[in-house]
Amino acid sequence: MIGHPIAHSLSPAMHTAALEALRCDALYTSFEVPPRFLKPILRALVLAGVEGLNVTVPLKEAVLPLMDRLHPTARAMGAVNTIVVHGRQTIGYNTDGVGFVRAVKELGWRPRASCAVVLGAGGAARAVAWELSRVAGSCIAIANRHPARARRLVRWLSRQRPRACVCTVPLNRVSLGEADLLVNATTVGMRADDDVLVDPRQLHRGLLVYDMVYHRETLLVQAARRRGCVAANGLSMLLYQGAESLRLWLRRAPPLAPMRRALIQAVKSD
Repeated sequence: MIGHPIAHSLSPAMHTAALEALRCDALYTSFEVPPRFLKPILRALVLAGVEGLNVTVPLKEAVLPLMDRLHPTARAMGAVNTIVVHGRQTIGYNTDGVGFVRAVKELGWRPRASCAVVLGAGGAARAVAWELSRVAGSCIAIANRHPARARRLVRWLSRQRPRACVCTVPLNRVSLGEADLLVNATTVGMRADDDVLVDPRQLHRGLLVYDMVYHRETLLVQAARRRGCVAANGLSMLLYQGAESLRLWLRRAPPLAPMRRALIQAVKSD
């Protein structure tokens, strides 16, 4: 795994548990790679015989032009989080969207025309909006502290999915009355004293709330459950996007149970 910084990542614990469960003679570890050294270090890892890599911030976009081939989803999203190395050729994938869909399906979400509100406009929000826009008839509202960034995301998605119903809304004017799904794709909630980005009084029964912050049960998740919503943090998305990476590397079914246990234990030990 490569990124900068990288020490906080839970992926090594998850993938080590998976490799042990599969009795696979392989090692998963992390490499601190400052962006200016990305190209030579990536080349060195490939020459050293590495068969796969995960890529995390801030390298997901920077690694894109260094790939020999790109999966269509990674190309469209402009970001790579998984690299498969085959015959010293690098193939870039993005499993974030798959991870998100599997995580919310676990909570009862089903692909259908609905109204979703996405908080944030970065790479995580892009993956969420990309997947949600697959469903014909769905409407997606993007709310971000920096309106210009939200508008850029809407323009990108409108080009990629011309039939998508997507718009921006000021963060202080988010309305959840008609929403079926609320996704926090920001880092707000990572700190214990972080506030909630939406008015908790708008959280209503029938609303599914997914917070991508996975290091803790955030105030948003707590408030949503008190209001009768189904809510979860981002640990399951981390699990499922990691499982998809493992499937691409090994072409084997990932052992989800030990991977999940390792993540839960890593969070408790953090």
